Amino acid sequence: MSLEPGSFASKVIPFALAALLPLIAQAQTAKPEQAGLSQARLQRVGELVERNIKAGEVTGAVTLVARNGRIVFLQAQGESSLETKTPMQKDTIFRIASMTKPVTGVAILMLVEEGKIRLTDPISKFIPAFKDLKVSVTRPQAPALALPAPGAAPLPPQTFLVPADREMTILDALTHTSGIMSGPASIAAGRALEDSRQQTGLNWTESLGTVPLEFQPGSRWAYSARAGFDTLAHIVEIVSGQNFNEFTQQRIFKPLGMRETFFWPTSAQRARLVGSYTKTAKGLTPRKNPDQLSSEVYFSGSGGLMSTAESYARFGMMLANGGELDGVRILSPRSVELMGSAFIPDTLPGRSPGEGYGLSVRVVTDPVARITTLSKGSFGWSGAFGTHFFVDPSKKLVGILMIQTPANEMRGDFEDAVMQAVGE
Repeated sequence: MSLEPGSFASKVIPFALAALLPLIAQAQTAKPEQAGLSQARLQRVGELVERNIKAGEVTGAVTLVARNGRIVFLQAQGESSLETKTPMQKDTIFRIASMTKPVTGVAILMLVEEGKIRLTDPISKFIPAFKDLKVSVTRPQAPALALPAPGAAPLPPQTFLVPADREMTILDALTHTSGIMSGPASIAAGRALEDSRQQTGLNWTESLGTVPLEFQPGSRWAYSARAGFDTLAHIVEIVSGQNFNEFTQQRIFKPLGMRETFFWPTSAQRARLVGSYTKTAKGLTPRKNPDQLSSEVYFSGSGGLMSTAESYARFGMMLANGGELDGVRILSPRSVELMGSAFIPDTLPGRSPGEGYGLSVRVVTDPVARITTLSKGSFGWSGAFGTHFFVDPSKKLVGILMIQTPANEMRGDFEDAVMQAVGE
């Protein structure tokens, strides 16, 4: 059959392969023993979930384990909605919140590989408003000469602004060492800018130059929940000429067969969207605004994505396999190594023992200090609504926990339950 340019076969075969890609992506499974894991021991993952359901910590969960590019464990338990008693399904869709950040990190690294940006580039190179940033400094109010009246409140601390010692860089934003909206002073100043972003679609990061930093760039680690990675996503838009939704769909999700990872669901997908809950003294209570991080018009690089476990697993498997999956290369092996390298050591103020920070992901630098069964060099991140994933490059292993209630202790328990099943 001819494959010459313009021939019938040259047109039909690529179309047919594109149509088959979602099916191929879904079919990559294996028995646990074929991947060096114990099927019997993996049942402890399900036991962990069941304990947390009975304890009222979560309504249900979807858990997934993959190794060597193949899914070896995928299980749905409990309910996706307490109101309707809908059983959790393997294709239930979750709001993954800050598990969006590693996707943004990969997008940045793709542009670094293409020579379009540098990790050391100042943010102001792309967003001029970031040129002359100020840092908020707080000091206690000097004591008054006269004694305060009995019962009087202490004087409030003094807050003033000083120039940043240096410009904020892309690396600072990727590693949460920028100081942008990562503490009470800067969050309060930036909140008004942030409130309208989902409704208007306007990119609020263009105005963040007016928001004081919480500390001097690079001096400490403090989580920038929204501003830092929304800024990075906007830089991707500026450099690529595409909005962030278009870039991620065309450059990451479609090539990897991640057909159910997106910023806003269709009506059919919304029917499979999990209920979101908070834990209160009265039990699990529906979250008032579960879609607060997502939008039809604003595509947040910090927390806007939704996904099924199986779809996001393809992103994790790509990272575990050095940037490539099923013949599709997203990043070079060296870029993935850098992503999972501890640019920020656990000795920097704000980090935890044994856990450094890489390019958009936490990194296990010392399993003993962290008290974890994960291998040294494992990396990953979590979402505010409870979702969690990790990648162990040394074992080409991926673990994904999809829940929709913050249950932080489940994260470490899930990691342990997966790792105790690894036999080789």
